[in-house]
Amino acid sequence: MMKRAQIFKDTSRSKGKVFPVYQKVEDLYAAIGKWCGASVSGLYTTDGAEITDVDVIRDNEILYISKPHRSSSMQSDPDADRCEDWITLNVGGRTFCTAKSTLVAVEPESMLAKMFDSKHRWENTIDRSGAYLLDRSPEYFEVILGYLRHRQLIIGPSVNPRGVLEEARFFGLDSLMEKLETLVEEYQPKTDHTPLTRREVIGALLVNQTNCELRFQGMNFSGADLSRLDLRYINFKLANLSGCDLTKANLNSCSFERANLTHAVMDGANVQGVKMLCCNAEGASMKGCNFDDPSGLKANMEELRLVRLRSVRSQSSGMQRERHQIRGDAHAAAYDTDCTMTRSKFVFCSALVFRIFILLQIFMYIVLVQSFLYCVCL
Repeated sequence: MMKRAQIFKDTSRSKGKVFPVYQKVEDLYAAIGKWCGASVSGLYTTDGAEITDVDVIRDNEILYISKPHRSSSMQSDPDADRCEDWITLNVGGRTFCTAKSTLVAVEPESMLAKMFDSKHRWENTIDRSGAYLLDRSPEYFEVILGYLRHRQLIIGPSVNPRGVLEEARFFGLDSLMEKLETLVEEYQPKTDHTPLTRREVIGALLVNQTNCELRFQGMNFSGADLSRLDLRYINFKLANLSGCDLTKANLNSCSFERANLTHAVMDGANVQGVKMLCCNAEGASMKGCNFDDPSGLKANMEELRLVRLRSVRSQSSGMQRERHQIRGDAHAAAYDTDCTMTRSKFVFCSALVFRIFILLQIFMYIVLVQSFLYCVCL
């Protein structure tokens, strides 16, 4: 039984005819040429493949005289359209899978949208796996992609909003830039003398790594509630922390050089390795503070001013104490540091008075004995 083939001039299928498949492809070309009134040099499948041998033609197969365009063939296949919308991005060596509609929908006039919009598609560089190459930071691009997906700005604690803002500016995402500028301005330390709040300090902590020194030199924290916060390695040099609540805060290796800690509450705080050179802690409360460090790191409290210090049961064997100014009504019960100078002076004076009293008693006893012997001799 001879095979048949459905021949159309183009993919619109407006004009077609069924032809028998001859033994030679040249005979088939000649028959089709007589029908369409033009010379035919090739036949193509729906996928654009050229037919060169009649043996590969299947019975009742649809063939075209002109080669189909890929866009036309893809329009006839809804599943292919959905697959075509998905792309892979190689951002700084890290791959992201997303849809083109995600990159275009929120900011259609942005540079990122025009890079992948079909009307303004750029000639993007593609790697061997077919992913589009973008020489940007993957850490910040992940935040941008999340925003384009669900219209919400979500930044992890280890991501700096300033970096995301620079990426948003590069891609021309205006709506995201407004949100990031507000966020950066909100968490940026103030340059005036207005005291910083607990929320502002937490915001600064979230955008900086724990092992990096955060500079709060000369800043105003007067009356701020910083209790139970992890404030390790922070530079508080010349800062104003008067009346600040630092209860049970982690102040490991912080610098309070020449800082104002008057009437600050540091009860139960971890002050291992702190530097408090020439710091003013008049009227401060340091009950239950921990100065001990098993690694041998010592707290430097040279010329620390501790007037009316309240420091009951502090663990302080790891302190370097030189030329402390300690006076007033300091409550030094069970305080085993050189802060007991006043008590030592009192004990010394008491011992001296006691010795003088004993010597007087001995002198009086000798006088009485001599008087008794004189009377006996008479």
